[in-house]
Amino acid sequence: MKRYLLSGLLFAVLLAPLPAVAEEVVVYSARNEHLIKPLFDRYTSETGVEIRYITDQEGPLLQRLKAEGQRTPADMLITVDAGNLWHAAETGVLAEIRSAVLEANVPANLRDPQGRWFGLSERARTIVYSTERVKPADLSSYEDLADRKWKGRLCLRTSKKVYNQSLVATLIARHGEDKAEQIVRGWVDNLAAAPFSNDTKAMQAVAAGQCDVTVVNTYYFGRLQKDTPDLKLAIFWPNQDSSGVHINVSGAGVTRYAKHPEAAQKLLEWLSSEEAQGDFAGLNMEYPVNPKVAPDAMVAAWGSFKADELNVNEAGRLQTAAIRLMDRAGYR
Repeated sequence: MKRYLLSGLLFAVLLAPLPAVAEEVVVYSARNEHLIKPLFDRYTSETGVEIRYITDQEGPLLQRLKAEGQRTPADMLITVDAGNLWHAAETGVLAEIRSAVLEANVPANLRDPQGRWFGLSERARTIVYSTERVKPADLSSYEDLADRKWKGRLCLRTSKKVYNQSLVATLIARHGEDKAEQIVRGWVDNLAAAPFSNDTKAMQAVAAGQCDVTVVNTYYFGRLQKDTPDLKLAIFWPNQDSSGVHINVSGAGVTRYAKHPEAAQKLLEWLSSEEAQGDFAGLNMEYPVNPKVAPDAMVAAWGSFKADELNVNEAGRLQTAAIRLMDRAGYR
């Protein structure tokens, strides 16, 4: 009798419904924690979906995804610059997804044509100049910075950073390699100092009188403006009569071996939504990719501009050619 009772109890336990496991998404992010955690916390509060994440530089994260292969716990990769997104996609760590929501929220030129990644915030790489020594009428385009009138007056960030590699890649897409190399050689000839390690140092050199003009991502200007509002620097929007201002993105994709692909896609769709876009872009003083969402007031105060409509995917496709070109031109 005892044996029958034990068997019955065991059978009942086996048939009992298992407790529900909370849905979760695991994210690898090259975007810093303070720029993603507020959004993740909000999403969890609204949906109950737990988000676990790790942050690191884009290179190590991509190497980790490649090394983990099918064993990866990551459901989503967030990284910066279309060059890095393109490289992740071409390496095979991102899945192709189709989403009417993402296609409606993210303009076609700010996402991968094959649906492997989608831009989530937009940044402009533009000209910053000294308001004490340069008049806006003196400026016109990225190409014009190669003119001899800027001899000894130009500062640039190092060519080792993907942001400048992407800018040069778009010059190749617009002009071809020969013309693009002439432009970059002109930049090098006009340098007032060796390239700087970051955009902030390049702007500080302009403010200190070491040079008169530089090229930076807009959010670096915003950070410096917030910390030192009396600096005699201003933004100039180049190429308004031609290709428009060089645009890039931070963005994300669902990983190829995601354990929770549907949940990851829903999170990605939410990050592109009107509800989330203001915060996603505003936390880093960037522009929302969703055209229905206005930029932060401080960003909007910099003025409107014509943006380059070239698909940012070109920044990745031509990145290797850009690196070789910069090396040939002596841009270090």
